[in-house]
Amino acid sequence: MFFTETHSIPNAHQMLCYFGLGSQELYDWMNDNPMIYLSPISYNNDPYVVGHNDKLVSINTTIEVDITGQCASESFGPIQYTATGGQVDFTRGAWLSRGGKAFIITHSAVEDKESGELISKIVTQHRPGAIVTLTRSDVMYVATEYGVVNLRGKSLRQRAQALISIAHPDFRAELSDYAKEVKYFILPAHDPLS
Repeated sequence: MFFTETHSIPNAHQMLCYFGLGSQELYDWMNDNPMIYLSPISYNNDPYVVGHNDKLVSINTTIEVDITGQCASESFGPIQYTATGGQVDFTRGAWLSRGGKAFIITHSAVEDKESGELISKIVTQHRPGAIVTLTRSDVMYVATEYGVVNLRGKSLRQRAQALISIAHPDFRAELSDYAKEVKYFILPAHDPLS
């Protein structure tokens, strides 16, 4: 409320966007609508502007997340699928927001359309050449159909345990074996280097 009441956010009572996509009816509704504030992306996606909104909730998805929490949201290995969009901006804005939360929402696994094979979206390591969009330090919450985990301030061991707990059950043993192999599970929970 402070920023709204002191007019630090000039458009606090408007819907902020940098484009509209839809029907002619939508365009007509948006045209000269005082409730809409069309701004340049440099303003709209500025994490500091975003962060001035109390209790901001950022919801994004990812192609895959490794067991440390790094999210590859732009590519399948080296093959570009999409761009960053506002994922980094709004995630970091949520960190700056008083009471803000940032969620990564994904299925625990997907079925390969050609082979019918089940593929885990929570992985030991990203595919070679994958673009990491969010670092593990950026990620707050990850959700699958098996639950939601909070990674904020967690050690590598705690992160691995949390993410394995929401992985598809068919992949949990493999993920746990990998975490043991790379010693994530023997690090003390309070290890400052993790």
